[in-house]
Amino acid sequence: MGVRFEELAWRETPLGLISLRRRRDPALDVDVYEVKLDDEFLMSSLFPVAEIELARLGLAPLTGADLDVVVGGLGLGYTARTALADERVRSLFVVEAVEDVIDWHRRGLLPFAAGLADDPRTRLVRADFFAAVDGDGFDPDRPGRRFDAVLLDIDHSPRHVLHPGHAAFYTPDGLRRLADHLHPGGVFALWSDDPPDADFARTLAEVFATAQTHVVPFPNPLTGGQSANTVYVARRA
Repeated sequence: MGVRFEELAWRETPLGLISLRRRRDPALDVDVYEVKLDDEFLMSSLFPVAEIELARLGLAPLTGADLDVVVGGLGLGYTARTALADERVRSLFVVEAVEDVIDWHRRGLLPFAAGLADDPRTRLVRADFFAAVDGDGFDPDRPGRRFDAVLLDIDHSPRHVLHPGHAAFYTPDGLRRLADHLHPGGVFALWSDDPPDADFARTLAEVFATAQTHVVPFPNPLTGGQSANTVYVARRA
């Protein structure tokens, strides 16, 4: 059976103590990988559906090939792996503030994310996503480079941020700065743990040509019922 619980990696960061752990769920008979920030759970391999849909919904409105995509927040890798499964994706920049999270993938600690770090289209960029939005962008070698899509999964929601400094991003001015890093017709997609937020949807509609809110339901094995996340998809004119 192996061990029931194992702490795979941990490190103090400016946001707090981030850790990756694996535990065996005897009821489900599966290994569960979880990321915690101090005592708060950030993500779990039990609930990957909305992270996967973030990539699918975010890339769906785009036409043509040779797409250049940014993923903000690497985490367990579900969004990035799903983006790479789209054959139209030419390059994938994954912007992650915590070097240790990048290291988890390079060391192969997450079996379901195998191949992500080694894919020749992938570039793992150790940087603050929000600082990159306010600065020269996501490609360290090409300041000001524009992309076809930006898929973001860092904060719990626009109202429940991991750091107070992130809050300004979710305002009209912050989103306009993000839109400047997109090609015309480019897409910004955002994962949220909260139910749909009408005020934030109006903010998106103020900045982008189109904005849609998707509720993504998924089975919750812990409750035996259903839970849901939200994915916002906005497209630049």
